[in-house]
Amino acid sequence: MPSRRRFLAGSAATLGLGALPATGTAEARETGTAREASGAAAVRPPNLIVVLADDLGYGELGAYGQKLITTPRIDALAADGLRFTDAYSTAAVCAPSRCSLLTGLHTGHATVRANPSGAQGSLTAADTTFAQVLRARGYRTGLVGKWGFGPESAGQDSHPNARGFEEFHGYIDHGHAHQYYPQYLWHDGAKETIPANANGARGAYAPDLLRRRALDFIDRHAAEPFLLFLTPTVPHAPSDVPDTGAYASRDWSGANKGHAAQVSLFDALVGDVVDRLRALGLEDDTVLLVTSDNGPHEEGGVDPDLFDSNGPLRGYKRNLYEGGIRVPLLAWGPGRIRPGTSDRPTPLTDLLPTLAELGGAPAPTDVDGLSAAPLLTGGTDPAHHDHLYWYRDEKGVTSRANAQDEQRATWLAEALRKDRWKAVRFAPVRDRALPDDRWQVELYDLAADPGETSDLAARHPARVTELVALMRSSWRDQYPRAPFGASLTVPSLAVPGRPFTATAVLANGSARPWTSAALALKVPAGWTVRATTATAAARLAPGARLTAAWQVTPPPGALAGTPWTLTAEGTATAPGGPVRYAAPGTATTPPPAPTGDGHLSDLPWISAVNGWGPVERDASNGKNAAGDGTPIAFGGTTYPKGLGVHAYSDVAFHLGGVGDRFTALVGIDDFSARQSSVGATRATVYGDDRVLHTTGVLTAATGPVPLDLDVRGVRVLRLEVTDANDKTSFDHTSWALARITVV
Repeated sequence: MPSRRRFLAGSAATLGLGALPATGTAEARETGTAREASGAAAVRPPNLIVVLADDLGYGELGAYGQKLITTPRIDALAADGLRFTDAYSTAAVCAPSRCSLLTGLHTGHATVRANPSGAQGSLTAADTTFAQVLRARGYRTGLVGKWGFGPESAGQDSHPNARGFEEFHGYIDHGHAHQYYPQYLWHDGAKETIPANANGARGAYAPDLLRRRALDFIDRHAAEPFLLFLTPTVPHAPSDVPDTGAYASRDWSGANKGHAAQVSLFDALVGDVVDRLRALGLEDDTVLLVTSDNGPHEEGGVDPDLFDSNGPLRGYKRNLYEGGIRVPLLAWGPGRIRPGTSDRPTPLTDLLPTLAELGGAPAPTDVDGLSAAPLLTGGTDPAHHDHLYWYRDEKGVTSRANAQDEQRATWLAEALRKDRWKAVRFAPVRDRALPDDRWQVELYDLAADPGETSDLAARHPARVTELVALMRSSWRDQYPRAPFGASLTVPSLAVPGRPFTATAVLANGSARPWTSAALALKVPAGWTVRATTATAAARLAPGARLTAAWQVTPPPGALAGTPWTLTAEGTATAPGGPVRYAAPGTATTPPPAPTGDGHLSDLPWISAVNGWGPVERDASNGKNAAGDGTPIAFGGTTYPKGLGVHAYSDVAFHLGGVGDRFTALVGIDDFSARQSSVGATRATVYGDDRVLHTTGVLTAATGPVPLDLDVRGVRVLRLEVTDANDKTSFDHTSWALARITVV
């Protein structure tokens, strides 16, 4: 009778993964009864599980010195696996840390570099995550827990499903993730209500729901290589638990009891994952990583000093001292991960290239992370970073963190580690371009002083100059990415019976050549497609691209006002084996064109992208200030028939070539001005992707800009609003009296 191991190996080969090299040391690959089929082991890529705690401090696990909180399951993994003493989150708060972890870019290059103070930051189509890298190699990919990027809506580039996770269960929004008894959680592109928590009830504890989802994912994909990114919200504030358990009788505050219980709950969750792997016979075929997104918090009355949550380190969440950014990191995988301890400075930007190498997948070369896979598997010494960089732009303040920063917690800050030396600097003005001599710089010798108690900046000015220069070079205002994988370009409008061109690109953004590259285009049933260029290439060198084009025709009877998905599929053979990249695109059959003069708010749009919440459309025919959102007002005057948006926004309307003039007022509205004076945007009007007009910078002080544009012959009118000063939180912008007259 075939063993489970042989069955799993056969499944991997079926997926086209048979060319994958085995991972782990030669000794590990050939020992243990679980390796009775050594040939199967040679083709079985490891399952990969990353468990990310929320605000778990360096010293909050027994394996890192914790005395008051019990974490026996993770401590056992530390004893059997590899424990890192110098692992680092990539930021001192959640959003930038998680962006860097997913994409391999530090906070001087990453897309999201600060926690939200309004609309949360979004990942973009150019952000390649480790899920996309591994999914291309045949892995089943799942995210269970907190996401924290982009608007709470499906069908946009920042959604987990668009960033490589084919399955998603959890929270999209940061604020929503603070609810331990939520009324809904997201399942892929839809909200699923939780009846047990309706009307404020506390019948279903979210970490329990997430645990079940994670174990179910493992069960369903036991026969194929999988990647699970498990991101429970514990022990983030509030310290909300159904039961404080072993800590109920302690002479502590309720918040401290709850916090300790949450840490133990996280420990139990990791233990449940290990137990399920063992029950399925997968422990020898899995690499498990456990870590945290930043240092310990003090919100909600929690006292991190009671628990010595940062161990011997200085600082907490929000500090760029070691206590705010040095985190626990454990790697476990019997037969694959060498046991021991490593003091290699290892930032979590290393996860993307490490997971890629473990899974035999090509990875982008323009990331800041370096693969630590050789260290995990006991092979050759991995590459070491020349230096590590951190950036902080944080408006939140907590008392202990502010005291550690000497009342500079809201100042811009940077930190950099090079070998034993660590520099931290603060800018008294929120401006990264501030001259270096106006920053306050500190220097520490981490080898002699890991607690950062002695500032050596005055004694080593040359070292300070060196590290500050590296800080400057580590920052880029914009960090354009090299193309990687597949992309697809289609027009926004697909007119029934009328052909259009779709163009796809397969880009080898990795370090090694690919062979047998090809592109194909999948279209909806009933549509016709014909290639107009070559669609294959025998070889793609690193940095090379294959570009293909097709003529696509929707059938004459295609339903009007409907978005249709087309998918480009790029395939190739990489050094680790075959890869497949999918890139969807949406073309919409147009709604009817206007038949007479009228306001845009009365027209159905082709598509609408909005940075925060829905597009506010006044459908009241002038009877109310706005239909479903904030009234649109400039200078105290309220205007009917408007569109309220939040940068970045892009709303498209079908004019069908019958329009004559487009008129509107556009600007930062009174609502946004009352929140803050820092909002600044720029508006652009496109006619069939041709720029008709671009405003200057719009602010509340400048007032709205009147527009009167010729739109004769334009089929698609697009209204775009972009941020003009990198402060998106207050960029609510309005198109008032937006009106079309027809020929």
